Amino acid sequence: MAKTEVLTLVEKGEMLPLMEEFYTIQGEGYHKGTAAYFIRVGGCDVGCHWCDVKESWNAETHPPTSIENIAENAAKYSDTIVVTGGEPLTWNMVPLTEALKERNLQTHIETSGAYPLTGVWDWICLSPKKNKLPVTPVYDKAHELKVIVYNKHDLIFAEEQAALTNSNCILYLQPEWSVRDKVVPMIVDYVMKNPKWKVSLQTHKYLNIP
Repeated sequence: MAKTEVLTLVEKGEMLPLMEEFYTIQGEGYHKGTAAYFIRVGGCDVGCHWCDVKESWNAETHPPTSIENIAENAAKYSDTIVVTGGEPLTWNMVPLTEALKERNLQTHIETSGAYPLTGVWDWICLSPKKNKLPVTPVYDKAHELKVIVYNKHDLIFAEEQAALTNSNCILYLQPEWSVRDKVVPMIVDYVMKNPKWKVSLQTHKYLNIP
């Protein structure tokens, strides 16, 4: 296939820069403990300094892959599909979610919300970042808000973001892994004083699984 044709298909969302896909246990947020198939899409310009998948940032290093192939692989493993990145909303998610829905799969997305929401989603995990704030409409659609806590100021940021979400959105504070020993006591204390929040842990890392 010619390079120009591939680029056109990527622009349409009919091919996506696929970094990796794997079957594991969802480790974070509301669905933690659930078996899920993860689709990690390359490409992100949000640029969090503590990001643990910086290799996902450059989309050009990940092969453009047919969404039909991605959906077919996903259907072999699980009813619950989690699309993550990178920042998956860099790309048009309509074709991928349609392909997944044709196979009667549950579609979940983990996004910073920095780009307009595309696709059909059963669950939207909004994890906003200070570097590039979410676009306004995604706040009303989010099922859960997951704020990564690296320092004390992130608690202020979390409250600012929570004020923009819909009334049914579940609120989570999650310690950034590299500073967890420092911030976990702070998060626990904060949640106990502000019980509208819940603690989210990266339980897959404690279980030593992907």
